[in-house]
Amino acid sequence: MKVKVYKQDGTATKKSVTLDKEVFGVEPNDHAIWLDVRRIQANGRQGTSKTKERGEVAGSTRKLYRQKGTGNSRAGSAKSPIRKSGGRTFGPRPRSYNLKVNRKTQHVARRSALAYKAQDKAIMVVEDFSFDAPNTSEFKSILNSMELGGKSILFLTGSSDSALYQSGRNVPKVTVRNASDASTLDVMKAQVLILQEEAVKSLVTQLGKSKSKTTSKTTSKSTSKSTSKSKS
Repeated sequence: MKVKVYKQDGTATKKSVTLDKEVFGVEPNDHAIWLDVRRIQANGRQGTSKTKERGEVAGSTRKLYRQKGTGNSRAGSAKSPIRKSGGRTFGPRPRSYNLKVNRKTQHVARRSALAYKAQDKAIMVVEDFSFDAPNTSEFKSILNSMELGGKSILFLTGSSDSALYQSGRNVPKVTVRNASDASTLDVMKAQVLILQEEAVKSLVTQLGKSKSKTTSKTTSKSTSKSTSKSKS
């Protein structure tokens, strides 16, 4: 799939970029996306909520009235959960909501999310550029010239660029991330992805399947060589 490359001012160039099929052209896996988004959202929870139970509520433990002869149901202390001033039964306690998902599954989820955006033709590529200093108005003018005003946008850079991050953080519905830090949730929430040319290379390097195969082959060869040497 070929995508036009745009200049910094938002005008189209004669160049085009071919999106790698191993990253942008895979068959999307909805279950992997669900697992990874669930992990991200769960790990973002603080888990610090706490309510007082009957042993923690301030009050007397004295029996309210005698056991028999009053015509009322028997009652213990005023700290009982059925009383207005009592503690709460089975209330929330501080806990960790963290979930773990295999790294391979996370990569499948990110490739699937990118593939969905490629299918919807919601990926745009711009030339690599940077600002000398944060400039929100110039950043907004780039989006307006690309006719993206009002849409939720994920802008991915090839490397960390504080000037670009600060330029885009005050623009509504715009998120600026390093390509290596963008999560599956970031990709799925955005209506349009804007990738710098270096960001495309970074995603292919990180998520490409061929690289992982070659590294696994080299490691297996090295281990086989070491074992053969030790036997000899």
